[in-house]
Amino acid sequence: MRAITESESTPKVDGFYMPAEYAPQDRVFMGWPNRPDTFAFGAVPAQRTYAGIANAISEFTPVVMCCNEADYDNCKAVFKDNERVTVMEMSINDAWFRDTGATFLVDGKGGKAATDWHFNAYGGLVDGLYFPWDKDAKIARKMADYVGVRTYRPDHVILEGGSITVDGEGTLIVTDSCLLSAGRTASVLVADEPDAGDWPLYPRKYEPFSEELREYMTKELEEYLGVEKVIWVKEGIDPAVTNGHIDDCATFIAPGVVACIWTDDPEYPFYRQCHEIYDTLVNATDAKGRKLKVYKLPMPEKPCFMSEEEANSIDLVNPRTAQDEPQIASYMNYLVTNHGCIVPQYGDVNDALAVETLQKIYDETWGEGVFKCVGVDSRQVVYGGGNIHCITQQEPSA
Repeated sequence: MRAITESESTPKVDGFYMPAEYAPQDRVFMGWPNRPDTFAFGAVPAQRTYAGIANAISEFTPVVMCCNEADYDNCKAVFKDNERVTVMEMSINDAWFRDTGATFLVDGKGGKAATDWHFNAYGGLVDGLYFPWDKDAKIARKMADYVGVRTYRPDHVILEGGSITVDGEGTLIVTDSCLLSAGRTASVLVADEPDAGDWPLYPRKYEPFSEELREYMTKELEEYLGVEKVIWVKEGIDPAVTNGHIDDCATFIAPGVVACIWTDDPEYPFYRQCHEIYDTLVNATDAKGRKLKVYKLPMPEKPCFMSEEEANSIDLVNPRTAQDEPQIASYMNYLVTNHGCIVPQYGDVNDALAVETLQKIYDETWGEGVFKCVGVDSRQVVYGGGNIHCITQQEPSA
């Protein structure tokens, strides 16, 4: 399908916008995990976890599971009894389809398109997580071709889907820590530096975390997501991995209604961020001028750690240890899909509370029983650096 450059047009000019996640969906895309330097024990436990998540999603929405050629037979066998999961061969570097996949758009008139952001593995040569990312950089175009829609390609915007959340009525929430960081967008590379293979030459137009960069990004986000207002949260809770994606921290429940992570324990690793995020959102208004209603979703009672055995099984030069690094375990990183909420579970005492809290939030907002919240174990995904929302990318209905 045709790829439209920024000089030709933008989604907003052509009437497209990103719908909210709670809007109807045609399918959910996922990628099959394979990297021994991302997942414990050669990604085998992660594959079982991905399968459990895909099966849970398929109760609400068809799933397309994309995998490398070497993994096709195994992946196909895993889902042989689930006709709601389609296994498709696609070359991938890693398995985070929220971030590598297309951001699908609609026009409210039956039309559909996609934004194909630049991708550089969460910061490229500045602070990226892996190299190369050449296959992942093509996933969005392949997804759009599978669906049969055009793509819109910004000139310089490096962005992952986990860094944005929209209400479908013109409002977007993002974090400074990710979108204004040195490894993203127009602050990323001096134009006269040598090209590093797959690395595009982005001119450094703005300094990282500058107001000039914020203004530039705001305009680009408005054009490529069809929004009218961007709410900037200071930082997320995973600076070492994604530079702080919003999907670990907050999401829209409905127009004018959001939820954010919360803890009352001042000793909790993310206590400060929880309170700063809440303060920002509770004092914000959306594109329609509505003051946001903000629900609090608890964090796990205890920070999540890998076992020593799991940490040492990851193929890294400097293996992480259970004592060194609390994992980014947030119940906020759930997927909403066709009236289902697929909620992370960690074997924590707050697992049931998180599902119950979300069910109550959706019942109060949408009516009792309109949405069904289901808990699914996601620990192996967390150990790889993400969660349920991170490994899924929805295709909205036109």
